[in-house]
Amino acid sequence: MLLRIAFLMELLFGKWGFGFVLCWWLTFSGAYSDNGGGMNVTVDRDVASSWETFRLWRVSTSEFHFRTLQGQFLTCGSGGCSATAESPSTLETFVIERNNGRVHIKVGNGAYLQAAIENQLTADYPGNPGWDNNAATFEMTIVANNLHGDYQLANGYLHNEAKRILKRHRNSFITIDDFNFLYRHGINTVRIPVGWWIAYDPNPPAPFIGGSLESLDNAFSWAQAYNIKCIIDLHAAPGSQNGMEHSASRDGSTDWPSQAYISQTLHVIDFLASRFGTHPALLGIELLNEPSAATVPLDTLVSYYKQGYEIVRKYSPSAYVIICQRIGNADPLELYQANIGSHNIVVDLHYYNLFDTFFVNMSAEDNIQFIYKSREAQLQALNNANGPLVFIGEWVNEWNVTSGSQTDYQDFGRAQLEVYNAASFGWAYWTLKNDRQHWDFEWNIRNNFLQLGNCLGSFVLCFTPDKHT
Repeated sequence: MLLRIAFLMELLFGKWGFGFVLCWWLTFSGAYSDNGGGMNVTVDRDVASSWETFRLWRVSTSEFHFRTLQGQFLTCGSGGCSATAESPSTLETFVIERNNGRVHIKVGNGAYLQAAIENQLTADYPGNPGWDNNAATFEMTIVANNLHGDYQLANGYLHNEAKRILKRHRNSFITIDDFNFLYRHGINTVRIPVGWWIAYDPNPPAPFIGGSLESLDNAFSWAQAYNIKCIIDLHAAPGSQNGMEHSASRDGSTDWPSQAYISQTLHVIDFLASRFGTHPALLGIELLNEPSAATVPLDTLVSYYKQGYEIVRKYSPSAYVIICQRIGNADPLELYQANIGSHNIVVDLHYYNLFDTFFVNMSAEDNIQFIYKSREAQLQALNNANGPLVFIGEWVNEWNVTSGSQTDYQDFGRAQLEVYNAASFGWAYWTLKNDRQHWDFEWNIRNNFLQLGNCLGSFVLCFTPDKHT
């Protein structure tokens, strides 16, 4: 009998970094069976559900940890295999051997996993299994999208190569010439996303690569030279606040809402506020980018925002403290009603005519009218609310229209500029440079797809010194 494995995993630069499922499919019985973990692991289903799906953590070129939906790890010892370990160590580390789509999974003592007796997964296959149909040979199938974030880049290339690549990127991607470009086009502020590991520079925890703090220092110096202000945006929090690659999630999970990770995040805010709080180029600090409404409870987020506000105020009485709306159709009014702080509070909303089936079949004119009718109405209501200032912290001159002309893009960009320029704190374009043309602010301006015209006001622009997208 050949056992099939469907992998929920990341393939990045030829390296593995995400996760998988065993199939027939691994099922877990015992105390955690409904939550993605259990005392016994069996291989006995034709179709897997999400809680029967492992995420694969890459340790080295051939070693991996197997993580369940709710965070337990597969562990194998003399007593058999279970999915109950709360953190990975030697017993939770497996070697994957590959051969034309088939795999063997080996534990630390050299034994191989097999599913022989009543389909129970055990680590006791005798000898070296061949690649024929036997209880220790599994078939591999990828069943998930890739992540391409900071974690995967560093973990995929390994330290020395990742360090070389990121050094080249940081030295060339954003330079003082870009600040000259912004100055010449009337841009008055930049929103700069950073990852939590910046607080541990120059030697951040593995696999992250040092050097991002130097990039941020350079940005502040260049901004000051051109009378441009800076917003520091904590874009990636420890554990990931949304499970997305731009929050440096390791495997697509959202683990940030734990006291340990929140405390670590507050330490990062303290580091940033203490270092830049009195810098003449600082405009504000954004405490967290795009927390997920599905996985970050509002009370947890509000408590964090209140603590973060007080930390910033220790170092600056006037810097704006920016709090981001939860993504996933959360009502931004929830933050207006939360009483985060006494003054200079800003709520950040991200407006994209993307990432939702609602926009899929819209024409160019439909998209433009949505900006004027829906976005403008919400923005006016928030501007009139008694509370924080309104910041359209991310938007882009891109949509799902596949045949849009240059004129269509100009009209779409003009509509957004006219509406978002009314935000009481301004707006930020995502992003200054990008490998996708319409996400690239400089490309849009130079190629006349986005016309600033008379829409210059109090606004800011994002750029990503550490990211390729």
